[in-house]
Amino acid sequence: MSAPFDTLKTLSDPTRLRLLALVMREELSVAELQEILGMGQSRISSQLALLRQAGLVSDRREGKKAFYSLRSGLSPVQLALLKAATEAASGLPLMAEDRDSLERILQKRRRLSEQYFNLIAGRLGRHHCPGRSWEAIGHLALRLTPPIVIADLGAGEGLISQLLAHRAKQVWCIDNSPRMVEVGAELARKNNLANLAYKLGDIEKVPLADKSVDLAILSQALHHAQHPQAAVAEAFRILRPGGQLLVLDLAEHGFEKARELYADVWLGFRENVLHGFLKKAGFHQVEVVAVAKESAEPFFETLLASGLKP
Repeated sequence: MSAPFDTLKTLSDPTRLRLLALVMREELSVAELQEILGMGQSRISSQLALLRQAGLVSDRREGKKAFYSLRSGLSPVQLALLKAATEAASGLPLMAEDRDSLERILQKRRRLSEQYFNLIAGRLGRHHCPGRSWEAIGHLALRLTPPIVIADLGAGEGLISQLLAHRAKQVWCIDNSPRMVEVGAELARKNNLANLAYKLGDIEKVPLADKSVDLAILSQALHHAQHPQAAVAEAFRILRPGGQLLVLDLAEHGFEKARELYADVWLGFRENVLHGFLKKAGFHQVEVVAVAKESAEPFFETLLASGLKP
């Protein structure tokens, strides 16, 4: 841990203060920080290295990309100093420009994801999608107890929900792609599924009331979330006491092209990471198991995580 004097010394550099103000708001890649600050990679990387050495930021690797965020577990004194310093400088024109640039970066992230899913709406079932296998879906379906109210979060066209709606009391499909919602709603009408409804919304801010569903599903959706922990927390919020969350997602892999091909934000998750997401959100009886592995390269493996809301 850095002493308060050392922290103040670190904060005295304008570039480091700008970097801290940004990563306090959002986890960002080096490339994104370059775009926001308009600086070269070497300069930004050297300042990030100093912040990391000072114990103020953490970094993680996703394939070839490095992401930086405020380190968890900072002392109250350190947090107070960081907040005081960034708030004191928040009125400067340069800091305002950084905030505007950050918002443009986040909008760019959202547009890229939306463009991909709008493009493939109506054709999803005819194209390869990592982890989307009948074997994995079957494992999920076996854990259902109808009649119940279900929320399919990040549903896409609602392949799973189309099946569940035949027996469930009510199924809500939530997706952030307007085109996906349009296609799914048309399928529901075509199949006379009056209890299957689609809502436009983000899995990190679900447009459903607290304690309103019995089962929440995140099927191959969590690796598209900017903040997976927030998505799991939203699932916890909308579940009734005794409700269950089921997560089908890819195990951690190194297929970097998935970002471009499938608009993936995360290259899967380790079992202990998924377990941690559910435990931190408040779920009990958390289990994570591998349920499927593809036989062709890059050999995607699918994990099933489950937890109960007390």
